[in-house]
Amino acid sequence: MAHPSQLGFQDAASPVMEELLHFHDHALMIVFLISTFVLYIIVAMVTTKLTNKFILDSQEIEIIWTLLPAIILILIALPSLRILYLMDEINDPHLTIKAMGHQWYWSYEYTDYEDLGFDSYMIPTQDLTPGQFRLLEADHRMVIPVESPIRVLISAEDVLHSWAVPSLGVKMDAVPGRLNQTAFIASRPGVFYGQCSEICGANHSFMPIVVEAVPLEHFENWSSLMLEDA
Repeated sequence: MAHPSQLGFQDAASPVMEELLHFHDHALMIVFLISTFVLYIIVAMVTTKLTNKFILDSQEIEIIWTLLPAIILILIALPSLRILYLMDEINDPHLTIKAMGHQWYWSYEYTDYEDLGFDSYMIPTQDLTPGQFRLLEADHRMVIPVESPIRVLISAEDVLHSWAVPSLGVKMDAVPGRLNQTAFIASRPGVFYGQCSEICGANHSFMPIVVEAVPLEHFENWSSLMLEDA
């Protein structure tokens, strides 16, 4: 999860997020090189009194500074499009979960089970136990098996919400009357935190999302207990 004074992204917990981190570094290096080159030209133009007459009117230089930006844009666009299609790819999910946004809590329904669903509310500050995070902990976590393709169907009951978990590289709007879907694979066990990312009213800041990735055997035990309690 994020920590104070953090400059970069959270550690990736899914293959898609790893790809996004690599693309971010790739694009940042291109921006850094362009900025350095432009700064060098500005400093050279300001500090020297010499003028090269071949630079003032040169067909070759005009061709270069037309083609070079086009090539750079292609180097950025191709990996970007690849990741865009990867994020939209949903192949044979092992588990489907419906996440419904409300003012101001989330409800989850495991559609592969007959009667497995619950509401997830933020734990108030006064009820937190040592080690829990303020404004991020929920009374019921969305538990998923690790290294399994998970499909999440996302909608809202009242106003616009957004289901976002940065570590998993997932962010999808929850729109009333519309069913959006996204997919991810948790590549390691852990607890991953997110929040509603669409301003949805007075308690918008109090809609945490907690995803707990566990081994398949632990997930089966958890689902059995939840079905017994239901």
